[in-house]
Amino acid sequence: MASEMMEALMALCQEKHIDQLYLLDRLEQSLAKSYADILNLTYGAKVTIDRATGKIYVYKLVPVEESFDDETGEYTEFTEVDVTPKDTSRIAAQHAKAEINAIVRNAARQQIYEEFSSRIGDIITGTVLQTTPDFTILKIREGVEAELPHFDQRRNENERNERPAGERYTHNQRLKAVIIDVRDPNAAVQPVRGEHSRPSIVVSRTHPALLRRLFELEVPEIYEGSVEIMSCIREPGQRSKVAVRSLDPRLDPVGACVGPKGSRVRTVVGELRGERVDVILWDEDPAVYVANALSPAKVTRVLIDEEKNYAGVIVPDDQLSLAIGKAGQNARLAARLTGWHIDIKSETLAADILKNVPVAPEPVDDLIDADEPRRCEYVSPSGVRCRNQARPGSRYCGVHEAVSLVDPTVVVPESDLIEDAEDLI
Repeated sequence: MASEMMEALMALCQEKHIDQLYLLDRLEQSLAKSYADILNLTYGAKVTIDRATGKIYVYKLVPVEESFDDETGEYTEFTEVDVTPKDTSRIAAQHAKAEINAIVRNAARQQIYEEFSSRIGDIITGTVLQTTPDFTILKIREGVEAELPHFDQRRNENERNERPAGERYTHNQRLKAVIIDVRDPNAAVQPVRGEHSRPSIVVSRTHPALLRRLFELEVPEIYEGSVEIMSCIREPGQRSKVAVRSLDPRLDPVGACVGPKGSRVRTVVGELRGERVDVILWDEDPAVYVANALSPAKVTRVLIDEEKNYAGVIVPDDQLSLAIGKAGQNARLAARLTGWHIDIKSETLAADILKNVPVAPEPVDDLIDADEPRRCEYVSPSGVRCRNQARPGSRYCGVHEAVSLVDPTVVVPESDLIEDAEDLI
């Protein structure tokens, strides 16, 4: 009987990839605690299991008087006395069952942690196994489950809510979600209540990474790297915006993401249960980027203040409500997508504001002190103006300045002026 139990244990260890010595040590420690209570042993018990036959031996620990430590008040050495009872097999079977279940469960959680801890941010497809008011259990594959939490955070502040508002799930329904956390089974502190009775993998349907991964699945250009998603933002279940750019100047990134007749983006919208997705073109120029982010509204002008991270946007009067969106949703998503504080005004309001702004008078040009080169002001009797440039600090060129200083009424022959001008030019 004992040898059959050992064979079963060894087969289980091979199937579940559990260390045989680790399993036997855990069984010995558990049985030692139980026999110490059953036999009422003051100093505890020691249990050994024969690795070959599986026979169990129980030893009573008797302290050695000479090993008493005055500082700690405890014995440091013990002798072992065999007190093996006749019914060790029954007790051992009960403990073996509980310990094996615990060890198998912990080993499975450790394997899941090692496999999926490096896959945070990846998308998975699961089948709904169970739905509770607080979370939904998804089956990823046989023996691997994930938790989609949707706790009421008013009652559970430390829990997550990763389900978009309005979504409800039914048994055997297939869902796509993104992995956001994998709980460590060896963590000393449990981050959530009941962690060891809940799946190790935590997934989300509200994270922006889900939108990014869905586009990677549907758009080959994104997967290959010719089109890059620069930023994406979501209000789960309602609306989202994605900014894309192309690394190939011959490729339209927005058209690649939308697909023929909108087939690609329609597939993404269907997976997100009707969530509206706006695909916009990313641009290095902040003004152009902000204008694109407010799509589908048409923008007249964008004023950028880089010091204050402020973008003032002027739109036609009939586009104002479209630019702001329902309850400010379009403007809010555009601001989060671009990282700029966006202030939207209609053309009429902007004109009224600019009308009341005092305009500084234009400075009078000082020709004498001007740094820019100016043309000579001399005009010949025939009405032809000199084509030479004026000298610095003067209104005339070098030829006419000397004449004007000697006698302003003297007129230089036009033929000489032309020759002089040609020499200067």
